[in-house]
Amino acid sequence: MAYTKRPDGRKFDELREMKAKVGVVPRADGSALFAFGDTIAIAAVYGPKPLHPQHLQNPEKGVLRVNYDMLSFSVTERKKPGPSRRSQEISKVTEWALAPALQIDNFQNTVVDVHITILQANASTRCAGINAASLALAHAGIPMTDLVSAVSIGKIDDKIVTDLIKEEEDYEDGEGATDIPLAFLSKSGQLTLLQLDGKTSTKKLKEAIEAGRAACKEIYELQKKVLKEIQEK
Repeated sequence: MAYTKRPDGRKFDELREMKAKVGVVPRADGSALFAFGDTIAIAAVYGPKPLHPQHLQNPEKGVLRVNYDMLSFSVTERKKPGPSRRSQEISKVTEWALAPALQIDNFQNTVVDVHITILQANASTRCAGINAASLALAHAGIPMTDLVSAVSIGKIDDKIVTDLIKEEEDYEDGEGATDIPLAFLSKSGQLTLLQLDGKTSTKKLKEAIEAGRAACKEIYELQKKVLKEIQEK
């Protein structure tokens, strides 16, 4: 049976209601909240600061270090506290997604720490985290060439679907669901993250990338808006 209707009534190319805010962690150098519907991420940035232990320092440029984690009660079934293999993997891919936007070559021997916490989860947590982190880095005044915008695109049966929810991630009828997290540099359009959880054809993958690019333009407009608002205060 073909996938014809989304559980929450959205169009196939429609994002959930988004929320974004900067300055949510008072003692951080920069911070932000970003939400896709029920999925809420907070990012806090500290640095640049001297990296310890010293043997990890890079004498040629600064180091970006990301820590992603979910609160124990952010999901229906309580998550075990502390780092997991999944959180370590998402921390690393988030670093890779953000790094092309940063200009920290002149901050030798230092680290920029980004702590991402998922307060509430209904799929697309890594993408919400990347969007929050990009805002928080800009809010901290870290030199950046661009903002990074991220979204999860799905292929459910033969449909390309924007901003998956958990029910769609778990869809098992027909061909099932494929989750494709994507991140782009907002102005240049450079792809900085592409992951594939499931199977799809080259044709459908190209469609997913274009759907992600279109959705990330909407996300970028919101990111730009909240940064502009705080500059005007």
